Amino acid sequence: MEARIQDLLPVEYFHVVFTLPAQVADIAYQNKAVVYDLLFKASSQTLLTIAADPKHLGAKIGMTSVLHTWGSAMTHHPHVHVIVPGGGLSLARGVEGDSPAGNKDDGKWVSCRAGFFLPVKVLSKLFRRLFLEELVKLHKADKLAFFGDLSRLFDPDTFAAYLAPLRKTEWVVYAKPPFGGPKAVLAYLSRYTHRIAISNHRLVSSDADTVAFKWKDYRIKRGERMKVMRLPTGEFIRRFLIHVLPSGFHRIRHTGYLANGIRRDRVKTIKQILRAELKSDQTSGEEPRAESDDPAMHRICPKCGDVMITIEVFARGQNPKARAPPWEDTE
Repeated sequence: MEARIQDLLPVEYFHVVFTLPAQVADIAYQNKAVVYDLLFKASSQTLLTIAADPKHLGAKIGMTSVLHTWGSAMTHHPHVHVIVPGGGLSLARGVEGDSPAGNKDDGKWVSCRAGFFLPVKVLSKLFRRLFLEELVKLHKADKLAFFGDLSRLFDPDTFAAYLAPLRKTEWVVYAKPPFGGPKAVLAYLSRYTHRIAISNHRLVSSDADTVAFKWKDYRIKRGERMKVMRLPTGEFIRRFLIHVLPSGFHRIRHTGYLANGIRRDRVKTIKQILRAELKSDQTSGEEPRAESDDPAMHRICPKCGDVMITIEVFARGQNPKARAPPWEDTE
């Protein structure tokens, strides 16, 4: 997590979730590597494309995506959680000034509106189109395998008919409330990036015949959602093993300006841009342009001159959990 601390920016962060429909999840169950990989690519390309559109943000963004394949009852429910800083590097305009020129940025930071990232309905439609287009290509290239009840999908016409209703239904893409700041992002990543289908605190009891565990029934809109489910031991093990990923598959990926190889330089550049904007605002007497209302988000480090990031808040007299880094000198 130390590396992730260095990557955090002093801006508002957003949490977007992309979920596969049940019919596609059935295909993914028999083709985990290729379909999960497509889920990563289609969701990230959707965000990059809409964010680059000058009608929305007109900037190149960065993101961290985390794959989850389970629901609360440990059933197969593939979806990807995407953590996105609220803004991006402004894209250079074309000759006519009406479209982004490739992926080149012009070195300026563009912030999202406070509390709003991108329209989810627009994201949903593009995500659906991109995913289905690539899924058809995988089928034509014989990259998909089908077994049991899905064996009929080997036939191209049957496969096309199977996908037809999915082109008209609304795919679930939703944006959760923005994180409270970089500290909340760090807390989320520390909890969920290495999460498995069920944690020990949800287990109620077990014996040779059954396993009981807590689960959340999302169909209940009001009242207590937590219930206890009892499964035969064999079924519990089967559900748990559903979520074992293919060997070598990476369930955490970084895209855009947070992609591996360019992340360190881009984050450094963005921090310099934000620091320059903050100093300019302070010099002119204007309000800081950072989206957060947290005063700690606007402080400049007296040592390095960078924008400081809050990693913990503790009461007077309380010992902090995090240890402050040592100074390079004692002057």
